[in-house]
Amino acid sequence: MLNDNTAAKLNFEPGSYVPDNLNPHGFKSVVDVLEFGCTKFGALPAFTSLGRTLTYQELKQKADAFTAYLQNYTDLQPGDRIAVQLPNVIQFPIAVFGAMQAGLVVVNTNPLYTPKELEHQFNDSGAKAVVVFANMAANVEKILAKTQVRHVIVTEIADLHSPVKRLLVNSVVKYVKKMVPAYHLPTAMTFNEVLKLGAGHKPKAVSLSHPDLAVLQYTGGTTGVAKGAMLTHANLLANMQQLKGRLETVLDEGKEIFVAPLPLYHIYAFLIHALTLLEFGAHTILIPNPRDLPAFVKELSKWRITGFIGLNTLFAGLCNREDFRALDFSGLKLTASGGMALTHAAAERWKDVTGCQITEGYGLTETSPVVSFNPVGKEQLGTIGKAVDETDVKVIDDNGNTLPAGEPGMLCVRGPQVMRGYWHREKATQDVTTSDGYFITGDIASIQEDGFIRIVDRAKDMIIVSGFNVYPTEVEDVLTQHPDVLEAAAIGVENEKTGEAVKAFVVLKAGVSLDEDAMVKFCRESLAAYKVPHQFEVRSELPKTNVGKVLRRALR
Repeated sequence: MLNDNTAAKLNFEPGSYVPDNLNPHGFKSVVDVLEFGCTKFGALPAFTSLGRTLTYQELKQKADAFTAYLQNYTDLQPGDRIAVQLPNVIQFPIAVFGAMQAGLVVVNTNPLYTPKELEHQFNDSGAKAVVVFANMAANVEKILAKTQVRHVIVTEIADLHSPVKRLLVNSVVKYVKKMVPAYHLPTAMTFNEVLKLGAGHKPKAVSLSHPDLAVLQYTGGTTGVAKGAMLTHANLLANMQQLKGRLETVLDEGKEIFVAPLPLYHIYAFLIHALTLLEFGAHTILIPNPRDLPAFVKELSKWRITGFIGLNTLFAGLCNREDFRALDFSGLKLTASGGMALTHAAAERWKDVTGCQITEGYGLTETSPVVSFNPVGKEQLGTIGKAVDETDVKVIDDNGNTLPAGEPGMLCVRGPQVMRGYWHREKATQDVTTSDGYFITGDIASIQEDGFIRIVDRAKDMIIVSGFNVYPTEVEDVLTQHPDVLEAAAIGVENEKTGEAVKAFVVLKAGVSLDEDAMVKFCRESLAAYKVPHQFEVRSELPKTNVGKVLRRALR
């Protein structure tokens, strides 16, 4: 809950204030978190990717070199935007922290974006620089002349490895696997050139404070044109401390090994791995391509991990693999889920395989992202936990009236982690803000008497059958409990009699065929008749976002 002092300040200017109890170290900016972690845990490993490990001390040294390059070899000024378009490689934290130390605003950019999407994001943000993965540089070349970008830095996957391994791995990726399309960016600098030039200079300190913009984090664009959520240093600092409040009872400083399969350019992984875990001195294992499950499992076999950050589709996919089930999970004490609804089937299967209960939380790009999180060890499966510290939540009806406990309605959030607003979109910001300063999430939820929150579904995905509301998540949760089903998605389709009817898409286990009558019978055991799918379609896979969230819109 918000105290009165916090609420008053939040009403004044979103994203400008970190409550004192959420700032025990007196951090003024995210840069202070880097300084704190690297000073306290200097010799400990910070990030590992593809066999190359950066200690905290090395992370700070290389981030300083990146900062010095920006300050001495470019015309970029504090407040300018720099796009970072990288997968999970150790260059990512170097570039992000190096840019922030120079006072730049980081625009986290999906490496899988098409040229059209890149053009929109670069122009919308006004980015003047970009750090791009070589595998995607050809897309930057196609749109560069149509943007304000003047500085391009290109990095290859093994750039920070030893010279021999760098040459070998980069050559294999480029010439054998042919994963780097040809590009022509004659004025671009390489990542290693930048670090070499910057290493000869001491970075100049830049004054940063809570209200300063830290990140432009673009929404997924699944419901329209992607918008840039303005996340300030206050937003990120507050949220990392809010999350820390839920994790510190189970994590030990300097002893944790977390695996990071979700992309750091996504706010969920960014807040956890690039910020929160730095204060614990944790070691993060970066997974560049989690879709390559055999390689992912092989990497996991090298470590006695203590933490796993994932989401429902990843949990289900891994538990279906014999090599994953054979791993040693004796050190695993925290598995966190977010990004999409966690099904009972996936949660139970994960606990059976790993012995670790999944702790589910909830958040959005616009809330930095964490709104709520289950208390570790006291989880209520099927809920997203309680609101984190200094956060108010409520559910409202279509007329804006606050609903009582247990009643489903639109979930609204107010707290220090809520964004300043959408970049250059005042009307869009107003549209998602209530008159008393709450952010309207777009999710249907109910709040129990004990404060635990249940997400019912996305308002835009709700199916209306004969005037009755059907929430796809509820149908999907039942379908995935069927022993033959790996994944499921439900949408509404037109129906002459009922207006809409439920259609289910299912991915079946190997060697299994669909028995539609049996599936309907199975669903009727748990669902009211109007919620039972009338149509079924078998797919080899479901369309997903880059972080693995099922795209119901694409199915529709």
